[in-house]
Amino acid sequence: MAYTSNGATIEADEEGYLTDINQWNEDLAGQIAKDEGITLSPEHWEVVNFLREYYAEYQIAPAVRVLTKAIAKKFGADKGNNKYLYELFPYGPGKQACKIAGLPKPTGCV
Repeated sequence: MAYTSNGATIEADEEGYLTDINQWNEDLAGQIAKDEGITLSPEHWEVVNFLREYYAEYQIAPAVRVLTKAIAKKFGADKGNNKYLYELFPYGPGKQACKIAGLPKPTGCV
């Protein structure tokens, strides 16, 4: 599988996760989101950018429970809960948000 962004072909695995996270850009995030049936809002970008910062610091994509707690700590309990995150990313805030953020599939996600 591959995406096209800014005239470049960007390789992804069979599930749509980028094979080289360094090729990610915001245009590509929009394409991946569109493929996932999501129109990115500022709230989506908060989570996507948070995930990218988390990954840069820890070199791992957080599992949903860790993500939920970390989002709550940074943005407050109204955003750091499963209901809010699943409204943004209905196929799973870990899996779907990480894919849009250009990160590897989180460990523990099936």
